[in-house]
Amino acid sequence: MSDKIEETIKEIAAKHGIAVGRDDPILILQTINDRLMQESTAAQQANLDAFKSELEEIAHRWGDDAKNKAERTLNAALAASKEAMAATIKENAKATAAAARQQVEEAIAQELKPSIREARRVSYMNLIAAGMAVFAAGLALWASW
Repeated sequence: MSDKIEETIKEIAAKHGIAVGRDDPILILQTINDRLMQESTAAQQANLDAFKSELEEIAHRWGDDAKNKAERTLNAALAASKEAMAATIKENAKATAAAARQQVEEAIAQELKPSIREARRVSYMNLIAAGMAVFAAGLALWASW
């Protein structure tokens, strides 16, 4: 601090051409001013540190809020995607089942058609044979009287 006072005395002598002693009231004011500046600097630094800490806390909260919002948005999008996929899968499963059913029915119809015709022909022949048997039985009954 004495170096600073010496520099101040030299500067006053150089600029203003006045010799000032160490006990001059102007140097007392300079000392008081230096002391106030140091205290003010310390107070401002404390305020800046508090402000920095508060800003960091706010930034951290904003980060957490943004993260939470992003997670909620992502979860909502994922849920909507799952629902859309489930609906699409359900629709496609129904369409596939209907197409498979139609294919099976067509295949069965194609393969059973000749069998059904044959069964019809056999049943007609059985009806004719049964009719002939009834006619023969009736004829035998009539001949026996």
